[in-house]
Amino acid sequence: MDDSVPAQRSTPPQPLSAPAGPAPGRETADTAAARPVRFGALGTSSFGGRRVLPAMTACPQTELVAVGGRSPERAQRFADRFGCAGSSMAALLERDDIDAVYISLPPSLHGEWAARALHAGKHVLVEKPIATTAAEARAVVRLAEDRDLVLRENFMFLHHPQHDAVAALIAEGRLGGLRSFRGAFCFPPLPAEDIRYVPGLGGGALLDAGVYPLRAAAMLLGPGLRVAGATARVRESDGLDLSGQALLVSPSGVPASVEFGFEHTYGSSYSLWGEGARLTVGRAFTPPAGYQPELVLEEQDHVEKFTLPAADQLNGSLAGFAAAVAAGGAATSPRETRWRQDAVAMMELVDAVRAQAVAVTVEG
Repeated sequence: MDDSVPAQRSTPPQPLSAPAGPAPGRETADTAAARPVRFGALGTSSFGGRRVLPAMTACPQTELVAVGGRSPERAQRFADRFGCAGSSMAALLERDDIDAVYISLPPSLHGEWAARALHAGKHVLVEKPIATTAAEARAVVRLAEDRDLVLRENFMFLHHPQHDAVAALIAEGRLGGLRSFRGAFCFPPLPAEDIRYVPGLGGGALLDAGVYPLRAAAMLLGPGLRVAGATARVRESDGLDLSGQALLVSPSGVPASVEFGFEHTYGSSYSLWGEGARLTVGRAFTPPAGYQPELVLEEQDHVEKFTLPAADQLNGSLAGFAAAVAAGGAATSPRETRWRQDAVAMMELVDAVRAQAVAVTVEG
C-alpha cells in the first residue's frame, strides 16, 4: 500500500457527515419484492442463541425455519424458544424449505459442516473462523464456487460503517502516509468448561480473538500481509494458546502489530499512525447496536473527535448475506469472490502465526 492509496475497503468510504443507515455500496435488499432467506441453524451455541438467532427472527430479510443440534433436547429447546422446528443436524440439511444454513458449532466442525451444507445445495453463513486451517478453507471455498452458492463468515464488525469513516479520513490525507497499524482484541478468562479451552474443538485465543485484529489489518492495509514474527503464551498441560502477539508487514512496508487473548481486561481497538496524525477506534469489534462510535484523530497540536451514528453490525451482516443470496451469481460476483478470498487469506495468516510463534509455557 503506497501513501496515495492508504486504505483498501471492499465498500466505498462513508462520509463522516452521513446520516445513519447503510453506507454507499453496502448490500441492500428490496424487502417488498424479495422473499426472506429461509435459514436453518446448525448448532445451539450460547452466542447464537443470545445474539444471532434473535436478530435473525427480527430481520425482515431473514426467516428462521429450523434449528438442528448435536443434542436433540437442546435443539428442541431452541426451536421452542424461537418458534421454529427442531431437527437433527443431518435432517436439517435435507429440508427443502431452507435456503441457507447458519453454522454456530465448535470451530473444528465449521469446515466439515459448511461443506456438507454446500453439498446439500444450501448457502452458508458460518461463524468465524471458516475453518481451522488454510487448506480446509480453500476446499470449502472451491466447493462454494463450484456450487454457485454464497459462503460468508459472520465477521460482524466488517459491516459497521465506522470503518468506512476511517477509510474516508485516510483517503482524505488526514493521517498523511501510513507508518503503522496496531490492533487488539482481548478479554478476561472464560469459564473453565468453555469449549474455547478445548484444543480438539478448535479452541485457543488465536482462532477466537486473534482473527479480529488480523482481519482489521487486512481490511485497512490491503491483501498480501506477511507474518514477520509472533509469540504465544501456551498452557503447559496441552499447548493451548491463551494469548499472543504477531508482527506483520504489508507489501508496501507498513508494519502491523496485533495482540489477542483471553487472560486480560477487556479491550477491542485499533489505531493507525501516519506521518501527520494518529487515528484510534476505541470499540472496534463489538460495539452494541445503540453505541455511537467515536473516532479520535490526534495531530501534533490538535485533537479532533468524530462521533458517528449508531449502527447494528449484526443486522448488517444478516441483511448483506440475504442480499447476496437474492442477487444470485455468487460464483462470479466480485463482491462474493472478495469474501471468499479474504476468508482463505485470513486462514493463511493464522497458519503463519502458528508456524512462527515463539511459545512461552505458562500454567493454566
